[in-house]
Amino acid sequence: MLVILTEEQVLSPRKICPGCLMADHSGFPRWQGGKLGCGNYLGRRGDNQPELYECQMGFVLASIDSDLE
Repeated sequence: MLVILTEEQVLSPRKICPGCLMADHSGFPRWQGGKLGCGNYLGRRGDNQPELYECQMGFVLASIDSDLE
């Protein structure tokens, strides 16, 4: 699951991505094969941390998996 991180909130891509020209036809991030097609990979901040991406609009997205602790 992808979430958008801001300094004060965690947002759903449903609130941000529909207005983006880079979003897919459904208004969601271009997430294919475990990679964000509409942004750049930023890496992880540490062990057991989610993968981070920066989208073309400048938002930071985190890939949150249910198996992370």
